Amino acid sequence: MEAVATILMAAAAIYILYTWINNKNDNFPPGPRCLPLIGNLRVVLLKGLHKTLMELSETYGPVFSIQIGMKKMVVLAGYDAVKDALITHAEEFEERARVPIYEMMDKGMGLSFSHGDNWKMMRKFTISTLRDFGMGRTSLEERIAEECSYLVQRIKSFKGKPFENTRPMYSAVANIIVSMVFGNRMDYEDPQFNRLVDINIENTKFLGSKMVLLYNVYPALGILLAGYRTIRKNTEELCSFMQCAFMKHLKELDVNDPRGLIDSFLARQNLEKGNPHSYFHIDNLYGLIRSLLNAGTETSSTTLRWALLMMIKYPYYQEKVQEEISKVIGLGQPKYSHRLQMPFTNAVVHETQRFADIVPMNLPHETTQDINFRGYHLPKGTYIIPLLSSVLHDKKQFKSPEEFNPNNFLDSEGQFMKNEAFLPFSAGRRVCAGENLARMEIFIFFTSLLQKFTFCLPPGVSEVDLTPGPGFVVAPLPQDICAIPQIQED
Repeated sequence: MEAVATILMAAAAIYILYTWINNKNDNFPPGPRCLPLIGNLRVVLLKGLHKTLMELSETYGPVFSIQIGMKKMVVLAGYDAVKDALITHAEEFEERARVPIYEMMDKGMGLSFSHGDNWKMMRKFTISTLRDFGMGRTSLEERIAEECSYLVQRIKSFKGKPFENTRPMYSAVANIIVSMVFGNRMDYEDPQFNRLVDINIENTKFLGSKMVLLYNVYPALGILLAGYRTIRKNTEELCSFMQCAFMKHLKELDVNDPRGLIDSFLARQNLEKGNPHSYFHIDNLYGLIRSLLNAGTETSSTTLRWALLMMIKYPYYQEKVQEEISKVIGLGQPKYSHRLQMPFTNAVVHETQRFADIVPMNLPHETTQDINFRGYHLPKGTYIIPLLSSVLHDKKQFKSPEEFNPNNFLDSEGQFMKNEAFLPFSAGRRVCAGENLARMEIFIFFTSLLQKFTFCLPPGVSEVDLTPGPGFVVAPLPQDICAIPQIQED
């Protein structure tokens, strides 16, 4: 009993000290009252973090705080506040917050969750190298078009019968980034490729789970949490796969003729092998490839799955898209440039990204220095959540934010209309490095599929299920759909 009392007294003392330190800043953003040691964790676990933050934004406005465990976080809600932070004060908000699960996976290396100068170097290298391998160019369009043909053949193989499209869509999109990273696409039946797909799908699901949330709040609980153990095991397996791939690429490396991003990285590593401060080391390569495989696949494939569901739920919109495809493209290969002549299709794609809201909380940021922001004092190292969901559903920026309505991106004459609050890829210095790639993929895959098929529910099913499934990325629940061939070919 004495030992238990001592532990409780120590915990109370730590909490009192922590509270005193945090409350020294009287000008910190307001937020809900919290309990000792757990903060607002109980509410978050009950309702989910995303829903909790959206509700709190209605009470506390565009800048407020929440405490999860013993970690205080500042939430930015609405287009104006997010833009002010990520664009107007880009330098002060550019750092990535340190999240335990990602620190375990990437050790602060790579791209998505790297820090400081390491992040700047990896981002510069990634963007430059992806451009070398076609990002934003016609050669990449041809690569996407080729992968579309494989996807179309896979869907045709179902012969109009019900199928679940998570794996076909994920595999097709994954192959684009795989070809840019490894130098070649992989066959849909390749067991190794399927295992890579399984790992990424499983990790994304668990990264948004309550178990991983608990780990991020109390890392010492990791070994007790199944979600954490699964992600750790998958990460180790992925590292083993990449190590074998790196060794193969190293043996076949031609520094003057790199086949993909791995070759380019290894060539740069060889060039800087005498530099003890070089960023081109194996840990950065692990983190970089993992980031690209996940971020370069999950968001685009999920967006396409939502887009097909929207077309099934609103067949009138599907018909209008197909009419526009027939008028502008006909039987030819869809190109990214066609979007300029296809305002309604372009609006549908944008509205799908807005409505689906697949990364509602963005990736967390951290302040790089003390800053007075919108009347509040945010110390250096403050954990920042730019709530993208509140931007994409901002009532000041969109006509009907809670409904699927392509008119959010069309003017009175039916022409495509940009909206500055369209920020599905975030904004500022941490904006998605593959934004141009994702935009091109989504448009070409979507138009190619609608050109070839009409999508509908299986016989006997009357309602499209728009319930989001669990996961860090908000994806639809698995459900069967049918693809009826639109064009009869010889």
